[in-house]
Amino acid sequence: MPSVFLSPSTQEWNPYINGGTEEEYMNIIADRMEPYLRSSGITYARNDPTRDVRGAISDSNAGNYDVHLALHSNAGGGQFAGKLRGIDVYYSPYSDSSRKLAAITANNLEYIYPDPSKVNTLPTTSLGEVTKTRAVAILAELGYHDNYADAEWIKNNLTPIARSLVQALCDYFGIPFVEAGESRRGIVSTDGSNLNIRQYPSIDAAVIGSIPNGAPVSVYGQTGNWYVIRYNTTNGYAAADFITFE
Repeated sequence: MPSVFLSPSTQEWNPYINGGTEEEYMNIIADRMEPYLRSSGITYARNDPTRDVRGAISDSNAGNYDVHLALHSNAGGGQFAGKLRGIDVYYSPYSDSSRKLAAITANNLEYIYPDPSKVNTLPTTSLGEVTKTRAVAILAELGYHDNYADAEWIKNNLTPIARSLVQALCDYFGIPFVEAGESRRGIVSTDGSNLNIRQYPSIDAAVIGSIPNGAPVSVYGQTGNWYVIRYNTTNGYAAADFITFE
């Protein structure tokens, strides 16, 4: 299954004009992404908030992640302090996959940001979280925290932003987006044979594991006649017909 390294800002020294900090609100967005990631079958890890950007890059590169997603908010500074608005999604100009992910992410954010014309994708050769990670990487500046309207928009749309970001990841990975719900404990109920865990919700998808009859599984969501499940350390899709609930 796809895996993502989430890297919300560790910049607690960047205050929002209406209270709070960049680190605080980017971590709240990451928190709210987690249920959508689980329900959609995307595994994830988070950066260590006590480490700096170099630590996040090192931790990301130490794993085997498909995407590195850095979450930030921006500031105009100087003569532009408080005057700028908009979302900028940075990508590596040397990676077609990074460019593609940035375009998908920006397109999804356009649906929820008040002025879609101010949602942009921009190349960068200087942002380390985009240029120095092994995984395909983007960095999203989700508005200007020194602009009151943008700061208010972020605070009032934490869940829609989180949902939009996960939708973009699903679009990029080519898997269904599944609405978040409560995790349920299911029991595999077959004729005695094992139940296949598949990489995608299709009988033609690769088998990435199996579950013995009678074994418990965690069910995070449903798409069509498939459940998004976790069994031991394996995340994937299993046929809903063969899982019952207590």
